[in-house]
Amino acid sequence: IKASIDEDKIMTETKEIVHLNLDLSPELNEKLEEIAQKIGGTKSDVLRQAIALMQIAIAAKEQGKKFGIAESNQPLATEINIP
Repeated sequence: IKASIDEDKIMTETKEIVHLNLDLSPELNEKLEEIAQKIGGTKSDVLRQAIALMQIAIAAKEQGKKFGIAESNQPLATEINIP
């Protein structure tokens, strides 16, 4: 995967948006589209949520915790709800 940030940034009323050019294999792009459809969002939404999940996983690791998936009947210290 190769990514580059365009130099032109667009200002909106509330935040700055950086446009990204991303080179993906056709298979990975298809996966991205499938996930976007499943969550009722865009490919950008999928990438934003994936980054948020990575931030949570990294923060947990830095705190000496583990990040994973539990069975529905197992207790959780923290639950992350994905829209």
